[in-house]
Amino acid sequence: MTTLLYLGHGSLRLATGAGKTIYVDPFMSPRGQGSSEGYDVPADLVLVTHQHYDHTAIDKMPHAAGCEVWQNGDAHPSADAYVTRTFLDGEVEVEAVEAYNHHHRKDECVGYVVRVDGLVLYFAGDTGKTEQMKQLAGYGIDYAFLPCDGIYTMTPEEAAECAGIICAKHNVPVHMKPVEPYGEDYARRFAASAPNALLVRPGVPTTL
Repeated sequence: MTTLLYLGHGSLRLATGAGKTIYVDPFMSPRGQGSSEGYDVPADLVLVTHQHYDHTAIDKMPHAAGCEVWQNGDAHPSADAYVTRTFLDGEVEVEAVEAYNHHHRKDECVGYVVRVDGLVLYFAGDTGKTEQMKQLAGYGIDYAFLPCDGIYTMTPEEAAECAGIICAKHNVPVHMKPVEPYGEDYARRFAASAPNALLVRPGVPTTL
């Protein structure tokens, strides 16, 4: 069983069935960026999609012995190279995929497809629609986490269009009202047109 804790903005925490903890784009807390709520559990793996300040608080949480921090430069070391790696003694596979838009260069950003506990999770990072999303439709993604602030990433309607391309079983809006934990209006706009929309509030654990 995998449990998700949405920390707000683009920050998420996963607890795997084997009791390991993964943080994705650490920065925000359910109580705002100045809080450390949700970062009390030591990290076994930290994933960073790109180097903007609101994704890179890799020391906000304690690190367990052997913790690995995998960042965009590790996952996407050259223009055509996107790396797939296993972590946590093979329990978790992480595949780097394309991420880019008008504010985020393709050579500096990634998304991640994470396979854990029989689930396929897509953390899009800060992106717009990419050519690779057509391929992701064949991945059997269970949960897709799509940004939709309409300034630095997609609008909710554009993110909903991407949800239709990816064909995930559940599509979750993240990285909404800049720079706040959550944006209710953005989430509702996304849910109004996205297939299989799932709204997850910061600070509320969700069993995946």
